[in-house]
Amino acid sequence: MTEQPRRADLGKDPDRVSGMFDQVAAGYDRTNTVLSLGNDKLWRVATTRAIAPRAGQRILDLAAGTAASSVSLARSGAEVVAADFSPGMIAEGRRRHGDIANLSFVEADAMALPFGDEEFDAVTISFGLRNVKDPKLALREMLRVTAPGGKLVICEFSQPPSPVFGAFYRFYNDRVLPVAAKAVSSNADAYDYLGESIRDWPDQATLAAWIREAGWTGVAHRNLSFGIVALHRAVKPHPAH
Repeated sequence: MTEQPRRADLGKDPDRVSGMFDQVAAGYDRTNTVLSLGNDKLWRVATTRAIAPRAGQRILDLAAGTAASSVSLARSGAEVVAADFSPGMIAEGRRRHGDIANLSFVEADAMALPFGDEEFDAVTISFGLRNVKDPKLALREMLRVTAPGGKLVICEFSQPPSPVFGAFYRFYNDRVLPVAAKAVSSNADAYDYLGESIRDWPDQATLAAWIREAGWTGVAHRNLSFGIVALHRAVKPHPAH
């Protein structure tokens, strides 16, 4: 018997969100490339450059999905942990990339990370913070597991600053994306949630304020693709002497 498509909502119950991503894991990367008109690859390159991974570093890639972003980081020689709270995503990532020696996979909830304090030189999350029930708690958890002086890099959908482009983007999300999702995704309802979660997500300045509240310093961001996406960066401060 075929399992019914699962769909999350803005309540972001972890079980529902995880179950939804389990169902779309196999075709997730292909669908994202189609729906983003190929921009997902450009966003991944920008994120990797912002992290600037180096051999000998230990990097946590949260909401890693099928580990496409993790593989990009692992090419530097850094030890990369691909973490996601969807078992289906982790299984798909392990199936595709399990032979990479410096890449490991962990099922993990961003609000309660199964790692010790100050374990990582950098923590990154791409298009995942928006799906966490309590993103402020997740930002504090990321701070906890990062070593002093370590980096945070967040790539997330945002709010285009141009009213004209913003109107076009809303039209695409409301009218075009659902039709395209039905054509290419095994669970089009999941991409209805995608549109809802993007509309509900705060703008760049609000997310930057959340990052500062969590205790990060040097908080900055830059827009990608006219502000459809924003790349946020921050540093964990060294303890005061």
